Amino acid sequence: MKLDGVKVLDLSLFLPGPMLTLMMADHGADVIKVEPAGEGEPSRHIGLSTHGQAVWFRNTHRGKRSVQLDLKSAEGQAAFWALAAEADVLVEAFRPGVVDRLGVGYAAVKAVNPGIVYCSISAFGQDGPYRDRPAHDLAVEALAGLVALNEGQDGKPAMPGLMAADALASLTALSGVLMALLRREKTGQGDHLDVAMLDSLMAWTPNATGPVFAEGRANVPKAERSWGGAAMFNLYECADGRWIVLGGSEVKFAANLLEALGRPDLLDPARLPPGPGQEPLRAFFRETFRTRTQAAWEAWFAGRDICFAPVRSLKDAFDDPAVAARGMISRDANGDAVVGTPLLFREEPGRVNPKAPALDEHRGQGWRPPRPSPGGEREGPAPQAWEGEG
Repeated sequence: MKLDGVKVLDLSLFLPGPMLTLMMADHGADVIKVEPAGEGEPSRHIGLSTHGQAVWFRNTHRGKRSVQLDLKSAEGQAAFWALAAEADVLVEAFRPGVVDRLGVGYAAVKAVNPGIVYCSISAFGQDGPYRDRPAHDLAVEALAGLVALNEGQDGKPAMPGLMAADALASLTALSGVLMALLRREKTGQGDHLDVAMLDSLMAWTPNATGPVFAEGRANVPKAERSWGGAAMFNLYECADGRWIVLGGSEVKFAANLLEALGRPDLLDPARLPPGPGQEPLRAFFRETFRTRTQAAWEAWFAGRDICFAPVRSLKDAFDDPAVAARGMISRDANGDAVVGTPLLFREEPGRVNPKAPALDEHRGQGWRPPRPSPGGEREGPAPQAWEGEG
């Protein structure tokens, strides 16, 4: 597999870091999850469980090894430095400054392992005025302006359906780690990657920045293409209270749909910019789609060249045979479902290991005892207190 032989030391918690290292594990990397003293990774204890294991934890830590270390102790620090000396990648997601206070920051690890690719994921980055501000995904999305864009039909912001800041930070970090590993192949040098959740969100706003950059004003979501201003890019209620979406605002799709509905005379509004000018078409669609059930519309759209989809639950999505056909569902020895890998290579495909580790299951595996220095002391800085996420 692509990452065979790559050793990853994962000190991160919750979603961004664990998803990054999960994708690396699926493609051959040996990922050792370093879990803090006490109850270990928090997601072991969040949400619903099956067979004694949280679904969240299983789907972010399958295929990894677990070592629990108490960095307040000399033994825990010695074990950490043994791992760090042999790692290719280290991932951490503490508040900025915590790893330095622990004595395991980039400078300290680089001194022991000059080729290390050290990835730091945080809400706002390792510097800047928000550096020390605490935040999880929702607060970052709010500060990035994305919660305001997620405006409901009542004109009020709605809770996001996806942890977008976590997800984009994870994918940004994965890209950066792989770039740094490629560079190391050529130069032998490691690097320190600083990934901010806020930066990762802001980088993905090109479709929304027109009003901001061109006219210096805030967005008006209901008047813009991506949030309902386009009749052909919108949500519509059906007769049974369920919903459908039209998801392609190109004029050719509007022509196909209106011809099939017997209203080609309404094509002109589809040619207008998103906003009030398209209201006659939106009104027609609202009235029309309320005349049949969601299932009836799904049957009606079958085979037509129109971007359409039913709005369905996450359960229905995972029950879709098309999802299974792409390998996005696997099962462990207990029959519990796990999400597959989205990175599909023709050569050296990924391999999903559905087993998630028990807490501290792999202590003593995958690392050697610390080698004494000439002065008789173990390698690495002196032990310091473990501070968690800050």
